[in-house]
Amino acid sequence: MAQAAQKKNDTAVSVASDANAGENNTKDLLGSAVHKNSPISARGFQERLFTLAFRGFVYPQIWEDPEVDLPALKIQKDKSRIMTIASGGCNIMNYLTEQPAAVKAIDLNPAHVSLARLKLCAAKHLPGYNSFFQFFAHADSKDNIRLYNQYIKPNLDPFSRKYWEGRRLNGEKRINYFRKNVYQFGLLGRFISAVHFVAKLYGQDPRDILTATNMKEQEEIFNRTLAPIFQKKFVRFICNMPPALYGLGIPPSQFDELKGKEEMADVLCDRLRRLACDFPIQDNYFAWQAFGRGYDREKKLAVPRYLTEENYEKIKANADRAQVFHTSITEFLASQPQESLDCYVFLDAQDWMNDTQLNTLWKEVMRTGAPGARVIFRTAGEDSPLTDALEPEILSKFHYDPSLSEAAVAKDRSSIYGGFHVYTLGGELGLQKSKKAKKA
Repeated sequence: MAQAAQKKNDTAVSVASDANAGENNTKDLLGSAVHKNSPISARGFQERLFTLAFRGFVYPQIWEDPEVDLPALKIQKDKSRIMTIASGGCNIMNYLTEQPAAVKAIDLNPAHVSLARLKLCAAKHLPGYNSFFQFFAHADSKDNIRLYNQYIKPNLDPFSRKYWEGRRLNGEKRINYFRKNVYQFGLLGRFISAVHFVAKLYGQDPRDILTATNMKEQEEIFNRTLAPIFQKKFVRFICNMPPALYGLGIPPSQFDELKGKEEMADVLCDRLRRLACDFPIQDNYFAWQAFGRGYDREKKLAVPRYLTEENYEKIKANADRAQVFHTSITEFLASQPQESLDCYVFLDAQDWMNDTQLNTLWKEVMRTGAPGARVIFRTAGEDSPLTDALEPEILSKFHYDPSLSEAAVAKDRSSIYGGFHVYTLGGELGLQKSKKAKKA
């Protein structure tokens, strides 16, 4: 009865968030998350430029590795209740392979909400695994439009259907992304296209990495082709401009965390080296997206777990356990009952937040978290922002072992982030030490 009542409440929250999801509401949600400086200041102008760019379609694929998330979350079948940021929606689908009791996904961006709901609807209503794989792994077949019209559109919620039926500036419906390779669209897709273009200006093709047969060859190809590009004066100049990284979804505040005291070109080269060289290319789907603009369609090795045939039936059977909301993290948590969640996935959103926002958020985590609830998130830099930002009475309620971060980052095949952090509700203040403090 309690679960049914909660789902009814969540449905009401979802309907309300959809009703309020106009242009102004999206603008307000993004503004409250990103804007920290006066609009007439240089940084304030950059923040507003970022939110303008971020209002549209950004991530066709999420860039957090589920094989790092899942061991940290410790999802229990039919028991765990998960709250996650939706982003490209892949994480929702990947978590469903563990058959949790519920996945509640939220996002500030209506395009991401619509994409996540499209994926869930497709899992439930496409006729089988092959059509599901074609739609999201190929994502460039004309037949995908037929599949959408016949199976997905009639079952898609009005909010998402309006988005996908809506038209781009060229007059085409947005659903046509899926007959032109959706992974080349969105802010991230266009950013990767721009990187490929720059590489080719210098006579290099990022796709060459995918021809490697072992990790030694991967390193040799990277050092010969892509690494030298980051030493070019033009590239180093561009990399030091915060707007250049908006395509990665990095706001100005996170740009500073990522850069640290180094040259941004060197930081990016190091992260790209990890992506290209630290994991076998044959099954690293993040590398395939970055260097090849798609997944491994032939051998189906370099694909997310939600696109593997072995997990298809689990996702199809459990898709109704997921809901997607257009709102902010804190607003959503405020609508949830006490001790109603077991897992929280904040991606890198806290890099966007100031101390006041962080304390407000974590008070809601304390209230809504069940005993032993686990919170995972990533940061551009190595250290957790919570060590210095949270009030002691909040921080003391969570266990945090910073030594786990380095090992998790080393396993993360996306190779974008500097830190991966796990907090467990029910800890001791004495364990709250940042890596920096620990080294000191």
